[in-house]
Amino acid sequence: MHIPENYLSPSTCAVATVAMAPVWYCAVHHVREEVPREKMPLIGIAAAFCFLAMMFNIPLPGGTTGHAVCGTLIAILFGPWSAVLAVSIALAIQAVLFGDGGILAFGANCFNMAFVLPFVGYAIYSLIRSRVEGERGELLGAAIGSYVGLNVAALLCAIEFGIQPLLFTTADGAALYCPYPVWVSVPAMMLGHLTVAGLAEAGFTVGILAFLHSAVPSFGIETHAAGTSGLAPVIGLVVALVAATPLGLLATGDAWGEWAAEDLAEMVGYTPAGLEGGWEWSSLMPDYSVGALPEWVGYILSAVIGVALLVIIFRLAANLARPTVDFDA
Repeated sequence: MHIPENYLSPSTCAVATVAMAPVWYCAVHHVREEVPREKMPLIGIAAAFCFLAMMFNIPLPGGTTGHAVCGTLIAILFGPWSAVLAVSIALAIQAVLFGDGGILAFGANCFNMAFVLPFVGYAIYSLIRSRVEGERGELLGAAIGSYVGLNVAALLCAIEFGIQPLLFTTADGAALYCPYPVWVSVPAMMLGHLTVAGLAEAGFTVGILAFLHSAVPSFGIETHAAGTSGLAPVIGLVVALVAATPLGLLATGDAWGEWAAEDLAEMVGYTPAGLEGGWEWSSLMPDYSVGALPEWVGYILSAVIGVALLVIIFRLAANLARPTVDFDA
């Protein structure tokens, strides 16, 4: 679901980025007002779950791959506005350092995965939780909400791909960017997300949420206890996920819409001009690789770097935030 560079027109990317600008502004405002200062570093750990989940590629029907996002998980723990910032920063790190998702398409990727996904997932979670009592209602809401949220995000991504050949073509009718229209892109993407990727999203969300409730009940925003105490089980889970990330290498093939230009040319018979002459960002560790090191080593190092950056960023944000109000006063 990471839209690569030059698969969307510059105007499409610009519209998505402009649409996200007020969302980011509101997210910063809401997080400053709603999240206790001592809880803010925990958002970095929640963002690490998102970053790591997106590294676990899984095979999908049709020979493509997909991944979970865990945006709804962050929304459940810290609110949907916190999820906007957490997923956006995770996507920024992936795009800049690892070339996973385009720089120009960053706004579109954030609109789908950092905005729509957590808000849709959280709305469904809240609706179910209000009608089904206890832990059963919470976990059921998390499962259904995360499943639907991921699939709505995938649908938007498919539509963004699919409108490109309808709006942007050469004089002879060849597509300038993504060459597959909506009647191809929507069923192709939704088949894999409705059947497998959505279930993976629900599994990650419910599994991590149940673990946190059992091991560290104060991890989320609703219990305003000291935010960074007793985190050994959470750190252990993060370490285990980092060590397991090379499992994502077992899924062969590319995600739908994330092909290299030469691979796309073989599929459709030509290279769209926008891809051939488009702008490219030279990432430091492309595809989570590190020079001549084995792929699995590069994957683990990339996971460590991504997690560390997320934790540092949100800890710095906590240091810059205003002092927390005493909720027990």
